Amino acid sequence: MRALHRGFTLIELVMVIIVLGILAAVALPKFVNLSQEAITASVQGVAGAVASSATINYGAFQVNSAKATQLNQANICTSTILNGLLLGSASALLGTTVGGVAYSVGGAGACNGANAGGTTVSCSITGQKSSSASATAATTVICTG
Repeated sequence: MRALHRGFTLIELVMVIIVLGILAAVALPKFVNLSQEAITASVQGVAGAVASSATINYGAFQVNSAKATQLNQANICTSTILNGLLLGSASALLGTTVGGVAYSVGGAGACNGANAGGTTVSCSITGQKSSSASATAATTVICTG
């Protein structure tokens, strides 16, 4: 008895290659340019970190005002003040370029006068990688005494 060896025909192999080519052509554009999504996620992460650090700072102020950063200026939406909240004044993130993304702060939130302790102020964080890829996210800062 002779054993029959059967394999794929040339037509079947060509069809598989064509189907894979079509799938690659459709799926590839979804994965090629993810820079906009990456910048959006990065800016949202920084905005979340600012809001979280402002909340922790307000909690520290409520417990012991000497251990908290005083947020009672005319405009707290500046990179100097928010960097102090984020990094304990060790270095800068906002107002600098990190990983090719330039982070900046916008808004004019006042934490003095009628907007004293406990009032929330909205600031905006913007990240710019190139002229075509940028994102902005809003963050909330809680004023202290």
